[in-house]
Amino acid sequence: MIHVHYDINLVIGSIFVALLTCYFAISIEQLLFRNAPPRFEKLVLAASGAILGLSIWAMHFVGMSASHMPANAYFSTGLTVASYVIAFIASIFAIWLTTRPTLPFARLILGAVLMGLGIAGMHYTGMMSMVVQGHIIRYDSLLVICSILIAISGSGLAFWMLFKNRELARRSIWVKASVALMLTLTIVGMHYTGMAASSFHSIGGHDMVEMTMLERELLITVVFTTCLVLVAGFSVAMLEQRLEQRSRQLAQANKELANQAVLDNLTKLPNRLYLSEYAHFLFNDHQYRNAQFAFLYIDLDRFKAVNDVFGHHVGDQLLIQLANRIHTLLNDQSKLLRIGGDEFLLIMENVMPEEAAKLAEDILHTIQESFLIIGKSINISGSIGISLFPEHGENVQDLLINADAAMLASKNQGRNTYSFFNFSEEEKESRSQSELINDLYKAVDAHQFELYYQPKFRADNLEICGVEALIRWQHPTLGLLSPIMFIKGAEKTGLIIPMGYWALEEACRQIQEWEQQGKNYFPIAVNLSAVQFEHKNLFKNLEELLARYQINPKHLMIEITESTAMHHIDSTIRTLEHLRDMGIQLAIDDFGTGHSSFLYLKNLPVNELKIDKEFIQGLIADSKEEMILESIIHLAIKLGLKVTAEGVETQSQADILARLGCEQLQGYLLSRPVHVQELRATATAIAP
Repeated sequence: MIHVHYDINLVIGSIFVALLTCYFAISIEQLLFRNAPPRFEKLVLAASGAILGLSIWAMHFVGMSASHMPANAYFSTGLTVASYVIAFIASIFAIWLTTRPTLPFARLILGAVLMGLGIAGMHYTGMMSMVVQGHIIRYDSLLVICSILIAISGSGLAFWMLFKNRELARRSIWVKASVALMLTLTIVGMHYTGMAASSFHSIGGHDMVEMTMLERELLITVVFTTCLVLVAGFSVAMLEQRLEQRSRQLAQANKELANQAVLDNLTKLPNRLYLSEYAHFLFNDHQYRNAQFAFLYIDLDRFKAVNDVFGHHVGDQLLIQLANRIHTLLNDQSKLLRIGGDEFLLIMENVMPEEAAKLAEDILHTIQESFLIIGKSINISGSIGISLFPEHGENVQDLLINADAAMLASKNQGRNTYSFFNFSEEEKESRSQSELINDLYKAVDAHQFELYYQPKFRADNLEICGVEALIRWQHPTLGLLSPIMFIKGAEKTGLIIPMGYWALEEACRQIQEWEQQGKNYFPIAVNLSAVQFEHKNLFKNLEELLARYQINPKHLMIEITESTAMHHIDSTIRTLEHLRDMGIQLAIDDFGTGHSSFLYLKNLPVNELKIDKEFIQGLIADSKEEMILESIIHLAIKLGLKVTAEGVETQSQADILARLGCEQLQGYLLSRPVHVQELRATATAIAP
């Protein structure tokens, strides 16, 4: 009887190989499961099992090179393959077990037993595959049992370690190394205990000599497997580094996108979207603690004059400097947001009214300090309105509207002051506005809006050449409401976005109907608010509507106000060029109110210029208004723009405009906004 003995250097080598193979098998399994799509889960499971099974199986046969076997030995192909299949099945089960959402104790024990039996089965099947002529292998039962217990206990501990640290294992080399070491000790311990349990007995007087040929083959296997492992390990390390780098880049990009969604582009302050998300926490927390907080609605006085005189770029810098100044006055329980052009909202948590008043005074003082921008000293003031929770409202809309009402009261008191909201008679209108906005939320869902159309007429023959779509609200109790009653509230609450989309969709639907019937009331002009014009989904929504209704894009016209067009002029030009490329007609509305120059206008890719009604109202023959209009009309025509005059109310105004070369007229003289069914009657009545 001869027991197997070992070369210590090769034993160390086999342990090192086992550690490498286990580490990289775990790394590959983590990478595959982290990055594979769900529909490939079974395929990934099989691939990971094949890799881990190969690691366990290779270690067994590599370990054979550390032992001196009898001569004239060879391996049975069928049993050798069967030993790998056992390792493969056990590995698949192990990976499946550690990737489940939970790992109860009973499942852990069952998994450890099955995995341990799988490792042991692989080993002893591999031993059975070795045929030694003239000898048989006998086993020590006690050592066999010990080897199986080592496999079971080690597998259970390795499962538990990997499951408990699976998230950390995806990022930490040391966690993977610890699990790999535990798995290596399990496989190596089981292998060499199993080898110690085996002994070779001669059955025909055959001598026992060292098996040099088999040893050389196993040594070649060691070298080959080690090289294979090192190559695979290097590849995994490079792949892991790239994936981690990509993950960091994606995480940073997602963080930036999330911040862009809730931060104002100019001041980098939280915006109205952030307020919607933050309000849930704010109200729940203060209701639970029965605490008070305040909304301070800050509005700059005559800020429009700064933009008109110095330009929007100076106004933008003023807003940035103001935001920075206010920030220096705040503590950790105060949060500043920008919710409009020159409108800011300051939220003070856990505050008493006198504390809110003191901070309002400090803000007014800091606003009054001169702003130095590109060498210009600019002075401005502000008005502040304050509403308190829960005294002045128990939801964001009420508090915001009441703070806005208090701010308007401050302006009525002479500006440069602050006011608390109160429920006096003069504030009842603001309460009705609050109720109206609450109804507005319902109106969006209940489709209570309608489009009315105000025709535009050719100045020479008074034929309808297009219509402007104007939204109306069919209120269930108050009747038909004009935009002046609810547009401001819609802009403050963000409802202008779904309302604006509805108006665009309804206009496209109407254009489709007219195109199919051969009607010629084209194009339909739809007004976009500044919020809609700058919204990230503008192009996507328009492309979707044009595709859905299959209309000619030139029959749709988008109107934006001059002030909207002049704000961030470079961005405006890019947006207008994109809309023009889609085939949509473009118009500048309310021209003249923003004091922009034709130097800017010549760069805007628009088709039409609509002169604001303020220039028309005082128009009489040989007046200054006529001289100004003559210049505007002639310059616009030279730039290739159609010119429409808004607010035409008298025949004298119409005659002067026609004489000056104005191509299109719009106003109550010719037609008020009418329902779509009334357009034909209007055209018939006006026609000469």
